[in-house]
Amino acid sequence: MENWKEAKKHFSRLGLMFFLGTLIVFAVQLGTTALVQAINPRLFENVDISLVLSMLPMYLVGMPIMIGLIKRVPGTKPQQHKLGAGQLLTVFCISYAIMFVGNLIGQLITLGIGLIKAQPVSNVIVDLVQTLNPLTAFFIMVLCAPVIEEFVFRKLLIDRTVRYGQAAAVLLSGLMFGLFHGNLNQFAYAFLLGAFWGFVYVKTGRLLYTIVPHMVINFMGSVVSLLLLENPLAQMDYTDMQSAAGLLSQNGLSFVVSALYVVFVLSLVSAGIALFFVNLSKFRLGPGEVVIPKGKRFSAVILNVGMVLYILFWIIQIVLQLLG
Repeated sequence: MENWKEAKKHFSRLGLMFFLGTLIVFAVQLGTTALVQAINPRLFENVDISLVLSMLPMYLVGMPIMIGLIKRVPGTKPQQHKLGAGQLLTVFCISYAIMFVGNLIGQLITLGIGLIKAQPVSNVIVDLVQTLNPLTAFFIMVLCAPVIEEFVFRKLLIDRTVRYGQAAAVLLSGLMFGLFHGNLNQFAYAFLLGAFWGFVYVKTGRLLYTIVPHMVINFMGSVVSLLLLENPLAQMDYTDMQSAAGLLSQNGLSFVVSALYVVFVLSLVSAGIALFFVNLSKFRLGPGEVVIPKGKRFSAVILNVGMVLYILFWIIQIVLQLLG
């Protein structure tokens, strides 16, 4: 009983730090937006400048304050273990497959919601990526986001939860990471990816093993996708056979490259799914130093003031996004 009370208090404090940090991140972004609107609102007409003005204050001001708050909660580091080249490749393949399948699940769910409300649910990340300059996407989504997000939702979060069991640490890492994206499309795959990367971190204690696949996946999903979308073949009207044939003859190399990339992606997904099931028996989570009694674990980890505030805040954001 004492372990349960102590654990509930610990998780509540941790959740409260994440909640307060989230409010600060929002306040910094809103403050920056209001300031720019007052000085030169036309800057927001450029989507690249708009994204940089929104994300940089979060990464340079909001997230460091959030990190400082989370560090006030005591934690313990997992033991460090090295992975070989083959194991790292396995981690990446499984990561990509999880992202791909999770993205499909998210799209199917939002498609169903769109049919129910008789209005399509916008896919925030797709709408954003389609309008960005590849260099902006590389800077924000490949260099900044993976490092900060992995540090906060893998290292800081898991270091402060793993003593209560690896399962609690991994699932909470996935849940809080998924919710932080603020929309249902991304939540589906971010939750699954966050949990898998949480597993990798608790077993290795090395953040680099999750930062690298995060960077590569973001690179493929943003920069490479942007370059493919800018290809004339992506806007081709395949119902107009004469026009399509003309474009194909003029962009033969682009067509071959695009086709090879599609084959590569499908092969990567297939390999990842196969490797996931081959290694399924290795996905075992160990107990923690502090044992929470059975039947009390959910209430200790989730049903506390801090975690409920964090979860409810993001659920409200997701619902608002779904309602448009």
